[in-house]
Amino acid sequence: MNRPAPVSSRLPDFTWDTLDAAAAKAAAHPDGLINLSMGTPVDPVPPVIRQALADASNAPGYPLTAGTPALREAIAEWVARACGAGVNGLGVLPTIGSKELVAWLPTLLGIGPGDIVVVPSIAYPTYEDGARLAGATTVRTDSLTAVGPTSRVRLVWVNSPGNPTGRVLPATHLRKVVDWARERGAVVASDECYLPLGWDAEPVSVLSPEVCGGSYDSVLAVHSLSKRSNLAGYRAGFVAGDPALVAELLKIRKHAGMIVPAPVQAAMVAALDDQAHADAQRERYRARRERLRAAFAAAGFTIEHSEAGLYLWMTRDEDCWETVDWLARRGILVAAGVFYGPAGSRHVRVALTESDEHISAVAARLAEQ
Repeated sequence: MNRPAPVSSRLPDFTWDTLDAAAAKAAAHPDGLINLSMGTPVDPVPPVIRQALADASNAPGYPLTAGTPALREAIAEWVARACGAGVNGLGVLPTIGSKELVAWLPTLLGIGPGDIVVVPSIAYPTYEDGARLAGATTVRTDSLTAVGPTSRVRLVWVNSPGNPTGRVLPATHLRKVVDWARERGAVVASDECYLPLGWDAEPVSVLSPEVCGGSYDSVLAVHSLSKRSNLAGYRAGFVAGDPALVAELLKIRKHAGMIVPAPVQAAMVAALDDQAHADAQRERYRARRERLRAAFAAAGFTIEHSEAGLYLWMTRDEDCWETVDWLARRGILVAAGVFYGPAGSRHVRVALTESDEHISAVAARLAEQ
């Protein structure tokens, strides 16, 4: 009997598994591993959020897929403050972190074989993984003119501030993408997980009136509390935008049981309502960024873009795996630029998410012969 090919056959090897050898080499350093390869938070979850989680822990019943009224209100109010969006006419929906939405969005939108998903030329790998899961075709480009006159484009991903580059797209560029997509009946999904982390430039949301023209038609913004509030372990994210699209996502997610746990929903309300902890965390990342920029620049690295977000995008003008190895010998693990597409093959990505002690030790490590 011929069985269909497993779904996993559509996907490449898991990105981070390819760093195992470099991780082992870096861990052998006499002073241990400094892991700058992943943007995983290391600072404590703020007490106000932990308390809200604990207070809601007696949750024997099924939670609401749509989110509690308090959570929907908190999301809408935060989006209004942070993204410049209007609350009226805005659809909102909590998600189990942002990655699962990114991976499943093409499938949830009914995209499949014969359809095209456009992603940035250097991009978070899960955009392409999601297209593969749906059986769609991916086109990597930063200029929609390269797509041509095809009517097969169903979804366009934009990411500002960008992962891994830290690049911020101006409102005029984002507006052109939205207009282009609307003319063709496509959806624009904007990954804005790093929106609160603008350093040398001020990021703009796709939900801002200067981008969407005051209408959320065909526009979705994806957000996460992983970085803002150190909640990567909680899997707390949400999507906001076109109310018709959000309603469709909700219908499917109800059937699929894609529900944020009730205690996490309560924790999200506390996180969204409290700005003080987010400001304190942002200041930690700002200080770490300054130290890492100075250390890598002094070691001869060229830092490109990186005007926002949680990473430095760097090159020594050599194959990225040579750079990964050079740093691993000094006990520093970074992400190979090729993880994010062929155009990143001579770059590496450095995360700001390490302890202050390890961040301070990077300069000394880089000076080792």
